[in-house]
This record gives sequence, C-alpha cells and structure tokens, in this order.
Amino acid sequence: MNDVLDSRAYRDALSRYASGVVVIGATAPQGERLGFTCQSFHSVSLEPPLISIGVAKTSSTYPLIRPTGRFAVSVLGDNHREVASAFARKGTDRWGGVVHHETAAGNPVLTESLMWLDCEIDAEHEAGDHHIVVGRVVEMSPGHDANPLLFYRGGFHSIATG
Repeated sequence: MNDVLDSRAYRDALSRYASGVVVIGATAPQGERLGFTCQSFHSVSLEPPLISIGVAKTSSTYPLIRPTGRFAVSVLGDNHREVASAFARKGTDRWGGVVHHETAAGNPVLTESLMWLDCEIDAEHEAGDHHIVVGRVVEMSPGHDANPLLFYRGGFHSIATG
C-alpha cells in the first residue's frame, strides 16, 4: 500500500460495500472435496459466459484447486451463515454435514444454494495480494427464490424485507 492509503482504513472503507457470499468447490484428482468461502464474485461477460472470483494469495485451498482447471460456485442464501463460516475456517472437513451433490464435471455444489455455476478456469491474473480467477461457465442450475446472504462491515447479513 502506498503512503496515502493505510491498509486498515482502506479495508474499513470497502467494508461499507455489501457483497454476496459464495462457496467455491472443486474435487482434487485424489477425490478430496475442496472448498472455501468467497465474497469477491462477479459476472464478467454474457458472451461467452464468464465470471470472476478474487482469491487471496495466502489461500491454502486455491493452490489445490488450480491444477484441476475447474471449480464450481454455489451462491449462498441467508440461511447459510453457518455454512459460510465453516468454509472460511482452516483445517476442517468443510463438506462434512453439508447437503451437496456433484456437477457433471464432478465438482461439489450446495444442493440448497440459490444457484450454482460450474466453471473451467479461463484465465488467472495477479493483482496485488490476490489472484483474479476468470471462470468460463459450462453448466449451471436454475435459480431458486430466496434471499441472498450478504457480507457487510465484517459480518453476514440478510436483506430486510417488508
């Protein structure tokens, strides 16, 4: 970070932008199910269908996913707070006890997610302390009507309805 921006102040300022929460899932060549929580997920292009995720260079899971060349994105609903927290922790069986199934390519997705996308890694770019990973969507689920889980000011939130 340069002298003008303090990294803590920058993080605090960006925390005022609400984002959706997703779980990134993949299956390692040995059959191990991998996954992590991600709040940096974006649609990039409709033609071809591309999305992006931001992954910290310190991630211990993404280096295991990268060689597979693919990953799935499960969009979390506001009933998935515990799932989001579990997938953010290191050293646990993140998929244990979570209702999920596999995509045609074999990647795990949350069965009760708002929707999911199965992707092939199209590109990866270094960006400061993160990787920007572009995924080409090869399969997707229909969407479900429910409220999304949001991340705002360091915590999980729901949309207020009424």
